[in-house]
Amino acid sequence: MTIGLIGKKIGMTREFFDSGISVPVTVLSVEKGRILDVITKEKRGYDAIKVGFGKIKNSKLTKQMKGVFTKKATEPKKILKEFRVNNISEFKEGHEIGLELFKDQKYVDITAKTIGKGFAGVMKRHNFSGNKASHGVSVTHRSHGSTGQNQDPGKVFKGKKMAGHMGNKVRTIQNLEIIKSDLENNLIFVKGSVPGSKNSLVLIQKNVKNIIRTTTLEKNSKIQTEKKEEKK
Repeated sequence: MTIGLIGKKIGMTREFFDSGISVPVTVLSVEKGRILDVITKEKRGYDAIKVGFGKIKNSKLTKQMKGVFTKKATEPKKILKEFRVNNISEFKEGHEIGLELFKDQKYVDITAKTIGKGFAGVMKRHNFSGNKASHGVSVTHRSHGSTGQNQDPGKVFKGKKMAGHMGNKVRTIQNLEIIKSDLENNLIFVKGSVPGSKNSLVLIQKNVKNIIRTTTLEKNSKIQTEKKEEKK
């Protein structure tokens, strides 16, 4: 797991460029995280850092957690997340990490919990076409039909697509392009959609895959230069 930040999904909007390009973006609010503990190979067998995010009242903490934050001489943090790192010497206890982590980054991977849809039928959940809407079909228009076989094997196999709980699962969207960052207001604008509802928590990390493709910002600058050359 690469080092990352925990943010909040504010919502979606559009970003307009001078060249006329319009890009749908998701706005994420990211507060700075404080390094609470530096874990070394001697301690636990691997190098990692423990980072705290968000604020929480003292009254909502357990005695054990109150002790932890008192020992570290820091304000209480709502979420604690551990990240494994390659070079442990770069990090020190008490230091803060923020959006500057993605300063030279073009793409990020975002992990979040999808919107829960409750109990859903097969047409909504698995995109089944449903039964015929002609004569002879009685009250089974949206049913999934047969699920098992005959006496042999005489059971429904695991993983069979059926009606059930839909959504509310942790999902990662890879290679989302960073359109812009607002360091003053701790906002990051990411191209496309991100899992989860408004005000839900998201984990933003550096992209794992090595992507070689032109970004929207590069396309925009290319269009602008072409237009300037045409005017000349």
